[in-house]
Amino acid sequence: MSVVPELEAFLELAEFSRMTGKSQALHDLSPAQARLEFEMSAGVLDEPLSGVDSYDLRLPARDGFSLPARLYRAPQLTPQPLPVVVYFHGGGYVIGSLDSHDGLCRRLAHAGQFAVLAVDYRLAPEWVFPTAVQDACDAVNWLLREGARHGLDATRVAFAGDSAGGTLSTVLAILAVRDPQEVAIVPRAQVLLYPVTDGSCKRESHQRFAHGYLLETATMDWFYGHYTRTTADVQDWRLSPLLAPDVSGVAPALVYLAGFDPLHDEGLAYAAKLEQAGNEVVRWEEPGMTHDFMRMSGLLEEVAGIHERLAGWLDERLAG
Repeated sequence: MSVVPELEAFLELAEFSRMTGKSQALHDLSPAQARLEFEMSAGVLDEPLSGVDSYDLRLPARDGFSLPARLYRAPQLTPQPLPVVVYFHGGGYVIGSLDSHDGLCRRLAHAGQFAVLAVDYRLAPEWVFPTAVQDACDAVNWLLREGARHGLDATRVAFAGDSAGGTLSTVLAILAVRDPQEVAIVPRAQVLLYPVTDGSCKRESHQRFAHGYLLETATMDWFYGHYTRTTADVQDWRLSPLLAPDVSGVAPALVYLAGFDPLHDEGLAYAAKLEQAGNEVVRWEEPGMTHDFMRMSGLLEEVAGIHERLAGWLDERLAG
């Protein structure tokens, strides 16, 4: 299997731009520069989608910080309390925002019978581990306290995210079972889109797709370098959930992987860990795609169908 043609052409163009000095790898930039590059990529990879209502919120964190969030819903949905997908964006805990994933969240809300609550947790290096985890917990607990005021049903919730956001989602799903004081909502499902699950070692896919496939192994190292306080942090299961001692009893999981992704093998290993612990796991894969394919509606026509399929799976878990 090779990279799908449209994506391969995009990757070749990106590599040419780097070779001619017109662009740089994210790990060669400062965090501020990398954030700007990532935000700009949203306009290249996706197209604006109208027909979805949204408004911004502020959610209180445990230390008094006010977390930005954005609530999406399709206007045709009836006004009774809606099930909700709490979405955490990717970006290695260093880059990414509500705006970088606005297109993706709009498309999921448009395709499903649920609202989407996107959370903008704090980023490194200004805020290091475990701040992002704590922010994610606080956002979910806000939903339990205040969700009804916004037409949201806190009994029908899924945690979802891509890349590092997928890590946050699976950590929340574990905490909901193991530490209900930290995460007071028990989700009906967790969606892990090409998640980061183990920073403690490198697997074969890290070597095979180290360079030239959008996310690069050197960029992952750069992310860890900014987010961790010490090298020991990568052994903490809240950063590397593949190291969690017990993942039994967690919410049904959809693990969605890309064939040309340095993170492929650790995502596969985490799906196997969930299965071995007796959990319900669905594993999907896009063998011809790279990391971040969910944000590529403007580049790849098949992504629209992927969004519909994912929304359908969520509707089944959140119904009733």
